[in-house]
Amino acid sequence: MSTPATERFTRAAAEVGLDVVVQRFPEDTRTAQQAADALGCELGQIVKSLVFKAGDELVMVLTSGANRVDEKRAAPLFEVTKLGRANADECRAATGFAIGGIPPCGHPSPLRVAIDEDLLRYDRIWAAAGAPDAVFELTPADLQRVTEGLVASVAQSPQSQ
Repeated sequence: MSTPATERFTRAAAEVGLDVVVQRFPEDTRTAQQAADALGCELGQIVKSLVFKAGDELVMVLTSGANRVDEKRAAPLFEVTKLGRANADECRAATGFAIGGIPPCGHPSPLRVAIDEDLLRYDRIWAAAGAPDAVFELTPADLQRVTEGLVASVAQSPQSQ
């Protein structure tokens, strides 16, 4: 059963040339680990969509589910010295979706995006499809194409996690 948010995402994905098949889960998959467990894939194949404040602008970092974003490392990608976390209302206003279900595209206005280079290690990855219990599969190349994201090293080093 689809929701208005997943339907809106599916339409937006089609407009940018993505033919998505949304998979729904019977139980909540709000965390990357829960999604990976439900899909039977590696944690690193899950795309976490994180919204940050870069000065007055809201931006998105798409990171591997196995990683935490190093905000100091990611900040210069958006020409700022510091990133701050956006709150739930700011995330919804910027993306049109609730935290846990934010897809990489289909937002009211395009966001500047950085993509964790670790996602490129996989042939296929999984991203949210508009709801916390909905995902879709795509390639890292498609992720980069539809977001026009800058691929960079954004993960914290293992010793700082």
